[in-house]
Amino acid sequence: MGELKTVLVPDIGDFSDVPVIEVFVQKGSQVNIEDSLVALESDKATIDIPAPFSGLIREIKVKPGDRVSEGSPIVIIEVADVAGNISIDSVSEKPDNAIKEVEHVAMAVSENPPQVIAHAVQTGSAEGVIGAEAKQKYPASPPIPSVPVDASIKAHAGPSVRRFACELGVNLDLITGSGPKHRILKEDVQAFVKTRLSQMRMDGKRESADVGLDLLPWPQVDFAKYGPVEIKPLSRIKQIAGANLHRNWVMIPHVTQFDEADITDLEALRKESNAAGKQDAVKLTLLSFLMKALIVSLKKFPEFNASLDKNANGETNLTIKRYYHIGFAVDTANGLVVPVIRDVDQKGVVAIARELSELSVQAREGKLKLDQMQGASFTVSSLGGIGGTAFTPIINAPEVAILGVSKAGYKSVYRDGRFVPRLVLPLSLSYDHRVIDGAAAARFTSHLTEVLTDMRLALL
Repeated sequence: MGELKTVLVPDIGDFSDVPVIEVFVQKGSQVNIEDSLVALESDKATIDIPAPFSGLIREIKVKPGDRVSEGSPIVIIEVADVAGNISIDSVSEKPDNAIKEVEHVAMAVSENPPQVIAHAVQTGSAEGVIGAEAKQKYPASPPIPSVPVDASIKAHAGPSVRRFACELGVNLDLITGSGPKHRILKEDVQAFVKTRLSQMRMDGKRESADVGLDLLPWPQVDFAKYGPVEIKPLSRIKQIAGANLHRNWVMIPHVTQFDEADITDLEALRKESNAAGKQDAVKLTLLSFLMKALIVSLKKFPEFNASLDKNANGETNLTIKRYYHIGFAVDTANGLVVPVIRDVDQKGVVAIARELSELSVQAREGKLKLDQMQGASFTVSSLGGIGGTAFTPIINAPEVAILGVSKAGYKSVYRDGRFVPRLVLPLSLSYDHRVIDGAAAARFTSHLTEVLTDMRLALL
């Protein structure tokens, strides 16, 4: 018999209690190095945990729906070749987390206001699972009667339903299935969540009270009675992003400054550089030049590279960041994600273009690491490859501004006594009016358009 080694969850950033959404291996199966063992899903990305060595699966320590943190055991592998240089100590099993006592159901239904995160507490032992801040913001409502469950019976549901329930934070043990032999269907999970949300709405219109808005209840409509419908659950990324965007839009006083930059000469330089092939086969995109130009404007107007913050006394301060980490929105099949290029001020256009390409590919393949999506000081949302003339991007809190870029097009511009065709790039700058006023925003976009018109200014 070979050596038994326990595979632990590696460093997954600042996250803990991350749900296991899928287990790829079975007891007795053979795995090779880098084969995926399990899939975890954080707030921003899906993470596959690979096997650090080859061997035979002797024991599986987790199942879909479990929550793990760095150092949690995943599987035990019997390694035939003990000469490998990887050493992982065995870890004793820890008690089950008390999170099963709390159902996070607010994101279950897209029609529910996403800024309201309602917690249905099934028992009185949730202290420590819900922090003091959350309990103060969401005071406990009268307990909701739980569904009687026989502890000896395992919830009967397929893998897709278990994953769906895991995304919504629903305990399947509380649901009675309507399928054959009481098998739990996706419709059962949706009905369970809707019932819980309806019960909580009856408690004094709690959603409106939490945000200080006297809003009417969200309309409940049976769309099926008007014609055929299709129900598609939102991906976890869209659920998280939707809640964040709603919070940012409601809590940040947005103003958008629109401007246009003449990039005729810049586009000629970009095409000439790509045709010359002097950048190691890296395709120089307009966004790579735009990021380089942004650094010049951010250094001249540092309040755009900042965040509002409160100190221990509750006083609000403006934190000016002396680093320049630029986030950029990437359109993926599961929703928008925002990778971050660090220290853009210290990199040339070719290096920026290379990172843009690599991070975009990783984002679309769902392979971004958590630290690759953290720490941005300013964000760019570019729709230039798709179209449009202008839009209002939503600020990515805790940042105070975001730049939207639309599709460039030729316009007739009056220059040197005559009208000439020039390639014009539309810019849309959304800013936090608590920090930035309209005059500062106009100066920022005017300066940025000057740099884009003459990229030599980026070298000064």
